[in-house]
Amino acid sequence: MARDRRSGAYEWLSRGLLEGVIAFITRAEDDSWGLKGAFYEFQWPAVLEALRAAKGRGADVEIVFDDIENASGPRAKNEAAIKAAKIKGLCVPRRNGTLMHNKFLVLTKDGRAKALLFGSTNLTENGIFGHANCVHIVEDADVAKKYLQYFEMLRGDPEPAADKSDYKLKTVDLSPAPLPLAANSMNPVFSPRTDVSALEWYAKLAGEAGRGLFMTFAFGMNSLFRTVFARDDDVLRMALMEKEWTGRNKEAQIAAIRELQRRPNVVIAIGNHIPLTGFDQWLAEIERIIKHVNIHWVHTKFMLIDPLSDEPIVVTGSANFSDASTKTNDENMLVINGSQRVADIYLGEFFRLHSHYAFRQAVSIFLSNNPDKTPEDFAQRFLTEDGDWTIDYFTPNDRNGRYARRKYFSGS
Repeated sequence: MARDRRSGAYEWLSRGLLEGVIAFITRAEDDSWGLKGAFYEFQWPAVLEALRAAKGRGADVEIVFDDIENASGPRAKNEAAIKAAKIKGLCVPRRNGTLMHNKFLVLTKDGRAKALLFGSTNLTENGIFGHANCVHIVEDADVAKKYLQYFEMLRGDPEPAADKSDYKLKTVDLSPAPLPLAANSMNPVFSPRTDVSALEWYAKLAGEAGRGLFMTFAFGMNSLFRTVFARDDDVLRMALMEKEWTGRNKEAQIAAIRELQRRPNVVIAIGNHIPLTGFDQWLAEIERIIKHVNIHWVHTKFMLIDPLSDEPIVVTGSANFSDASTKTNDENMLVINGSQRVADIYLGEFFRLHSHYAFRQAVSIFLSNNPDKTPEDFAQRFLTEDGDWTIDYFTPNDRNGRYARRKYFSGS
């Protein structure tokens, strides 16, 4: 890739994400600072170079990376990137387990945790520039300390099997869940765990939404959350998905999502792009920026419960809302209660992406149902030339969720 020729486009695609990661690393100014982290895909040269530069300033830098032998894992690419960046001495291989799926970095000062960077972003070209991701910085020493303790467990490369270590018991002790949520609190949840009670807790919180629930799903929708989205009430529930399915029973999973989409208070958008040239008159949309990708569109993993209320809840981190992310993988999530500012930022990002992909999914469905048509034909149908376009917003049980959305955002 000729990176110099694409630097402007990549700067735009980053939307400050890469710049934020580099700035966080740069805060480690001298030998009184440290950076301790864990990453699943640890490959993007600019980040690895920044870590090497921090080490050159005297900072104590140590990164656990996924080095697990897995046919579809990042082991070989991680090792190659580490070798190219000449930072092997800073890196600790994680070789036990199934997936070391974390993405976090703790900033320390004089050996004590000071701040945390975490989220869903793998340090790869596609992770930073190719699909929707999140990096979240927390300036809270207590939360950062919990992550530093988790890092210390990971760096020992613990065996997750119960008959070989007490690793799962330790992650539960360090981050109990479920637990009562105190006002204005932040509670980490680390995996792997002994059972799926944390996942069931997330579903319980989702089911307790009084007026609005907003979630993103990178790999299908777990049955616990499908049950919540299928409830007969007037709570607005919206989801943004990479795709409708994961693993086996693809057709059944797609059918279940289609059934949810028919509910008047449920609005689900699926990632897509406009496949033909001409729609924007001058630019065709592409579906990927590199040849091979596992994720095309949506990689974030967050849940917003009543985000416009006085006490919103945000659940965000590296873990997909799945059994494997709870019981099997090394993962981290943060449950944030009562921060209206954080909820506002996540809700704004949710609708930026949801609006983008809902329209593209509608175009895709139109083209699938009308193989002789083009996106331009959909555009012509989309325009309202007569009648009142507001009627659906005042029609109870409108199947496009317009009535439910109007009620939610008007405070009715």
